[in-house]
Amino acid sequence: MSDAPLGSKANPSKFEVYKDLPDDEPYFVIRARDPLSSALVELHAYIGAGQSGSAHNKLAEIMSMTAAKPPRPSDSPKYRETFQISLSMEKWREG
Repeated sequence: MSDAPLGSKANPSKFEVYKDLPDDEPYFVIRARDPLSSALVELHAYIGAGQSGSAHNKLAEIMSMTAAKPPRPSDSPKYRETFQISLSMEKWREG
């Protein structure tokens, strides 16, 4: 068994999808160094599990965490690309 954390390159999740990812399927990576990463992944899990109360509470926590920092400028290349990826995902699902 690996000492590397679960979900890392050295110890991928059993649900790892990168090896099966089609060349044209858009994806977005949230790295552990992002201060919101664990909260965002937890929010995704709560939503997927149908735990709306817990999802609501986690979203409130995320909003509280981000309230102290000024938002990234709307003309930030990273900000704009994130929305482009989101749109690419939606279009890809629509086929």
